[in-house]
Amino acid sequence: MKKIFPFSLLLALLTGCCTDHNKKIEYPVTKKGDVVDTIFGTPVPDPYRWLEDDKSDETAAWVKEQNALTFRYLDKIPYRTQIKEQLKKMWNYEKFGMPFKEGAYTYYTKNNGLQNQFVYYRQKDGGEPELFLDPNTFSADGTTSLGEIGFSKDGSMVAYTISEGGSDWRKVITMNAITKLIMGDTLVDVKFTSIAWQGNDGFYYSTYDKPKGSQLSAMTDHHKLYYHKVGTKQSDDKVVFGADRMIRYVGGYLTWISYRG
Repeated sequence: MKKIFPFSLLLALLTGCCTDHNKKIEYPVTKKGDVVDTIFGTPVPDPYRWLEDDKSDETAAWVKEQNALTFRYLDKIPYRTQIKEQLKKMWNYEKFGMPFKEGAYTYYTKNNGLQNQFVYYRQKDGGEPELFLDPNTFSADGTTSLGEIGFSKDGSMVAYTISEGGSDWRKVITMNAITKLIMGDTLVDVKFTSIAWQGNDGFYYSTYDKPKGSQLSAMTDHHKLYYHKVGTKQSDDKVVFGADRMIRYVGGYLTWISYRG
C-alpha cells in the first residue's frame, strides 16, 4: 500500500478538484489602464502597468482580493491536512550537506528532518562535532534565511549574508570563525553578491545603489564591486570596479598562488 499511496493521493486530488470544485470561479475585476509604449514604431499596450506600483493602495487592494479568492478555494479541500501529514512523513529524515575544509575545521550542514534551514556544524580531525551557525535562530518567525557564506584563506574569518522576508536585498555579517564573535558593523542593502576575502582584513562584495522608492520594483541596473575593511563603516567602503560604467552584474574573486624558493 505504501508504494501506491502517492498515486492514490494524486488521483484523489485530481478527482476532488474536478468534482467538488467544478463550479466557475468568479475572479475580481482587474481594471485596465491606457498605457501604450511605442517600440520600434509598434504600439504595445500595457493595461496592467499600474500593478507594478507595489506600494499603491490600489495594488494592495487587488492582492487582498486575489488572496481571498485563492484561500476560499483552498480552504474547501478536505484532504489538505492528509497531504500535509504525508509530506511531513516523507521529508522527516536526517540530511547532510557536502563537507568542506576551512582552516583547522571540517564544516558540514545538517538538517534533523523538518528544520526550515540546514544548520552548520564543524569539527577538527578526530574531534567532536560542534554547532557553528544555526540560521533557524535568526528570527522568531523563521523568515530570515542564510544566503552566501565566505571564509578567509586561513579559515579564521567568515562573512555571510542574511535575507529577511525573502528579500534579494541582504545584510552581511562578519564573524571571527574561531571565536564565533561578530566583528564590526553589519553591512546593509547588499544585492546579488559573492564574498571574496583579501587576507583577514577585509573582503570584496557587490551591490547596487539603493533604489528610490520600492526595493521590490524599482530599477537596479548599476552593479558595483566594493571593498570592505573589517572594523570600518560601510560608508567608507571604496568602489573597486563599476563606478564609471553601467554594468548589470559584477563579482569579485581571488586566487592564491603559492611560491616555493
